[in-house]
Amino acid sequence: MKTKTYAGIPDQFSKLDQSKIVLIPVPYDGTSTWQKGADKGPDAFLDASENMELYDIETDSKVYQQGVFLADPVTENTSPEAMVEAVHQVAKKYIKKNKFVTIFGGEHSISIGTIRAFHEMFDDLTVLHIDAHADLRESYEGSACNHACAVYEASQTTNLIQVGIRSMDAIEKTVMDEEKTYFAHEMAQDDSWMDSAIDQMTDNVFITFDLDAFDPSIMPSTGTPEPGGLLWYETLEFLKQVFEEKNVVGFDIVELCPNETEKSSDFLAAKLYYKMLSYKFQDQNIEDDFESNFNEVTQNTNKFSKNNNDDY
Repeated sequence: MKTKTYAGIPDQFSKLDQSKIVLIPVPYDGTSTWQKGADKGPDAFLDASENMELYDIETDSKVYQQGVFLADPVTENTSPEAMVEAVHQVAKKYIKKNKFVTIFGGEHSISIGTIRAFHEMFDDLTVLHIDAHADLRESYEGSACNHACAVYEASQTTNLIQVGIRSMDAIEKTVMDEEKTYFAHEMAQDDSWMDSAIDQMTDNVFITFDLDAFDPSIMPSTGTPEPGGLLWYETLEFLKQVFEEKNVVGFDIVELCPNETEKSSDFLAAKLYYKMLSYKFQDQNIEDDFESNFNEVTQNTNKFSKNNNDDY
């Protein structure tokens, strides 16, 4: 029976009924073609999360108090297609419960299932794809559910915006909408890319974040690192703006390939997840914490007054 909670949070913030947020781990690594180990990513992420301060300085909030339910991991691995369908169904189940659904992989093929679920549940969806790789192949190595195909379906069914791209096959250009693609080498020369990307988004946005979007200098533990990636504060600046200006309906984070001797990548993934939650719920956090603290003080004051009156 599962007893572990996300980030070691107290039980009262981890129950499904009281939680606004659901976290679904998907420890899958069935289609990666270079470094293996992304199936160990969810456990490494959860372990790092337990060593993280739960007060976020920037947003002055403790987002875990919104409630984070750690769902059972999706362990289907008989085939890429079966895994995608399992992720699709589990994500959709929790979206229907009116939860803010988040997924942590696993390699990027898991996102085919998550995006499919969100596309079915939210109108006029934008998929914001932050990645080093285009992932636009219709099929690869005999399957349309390969990590190299992670956003092909999204390119056909949603408003796909791609950010940080710096590696792709020529065949992917036949699918790619270059007007909605922000290549890393161009982003380095043009500070307006953030506003431009956001202007092309619809109101409802799902974010799929491949950790190899980051530069390997700060995120070495990923299956396919590429030089010339995003750095920490520019990434947070962009994400914060997206959360402020759009209705982010959910997100996934993928491709943590943990290294036993290099823990900083695990911790970066943990902080990124918590930052994204903090941006989503920052206004609610401040108000809810104040109301909760006020009610607690009021109850204690009334109790103190009653006890004193009883003495006379």
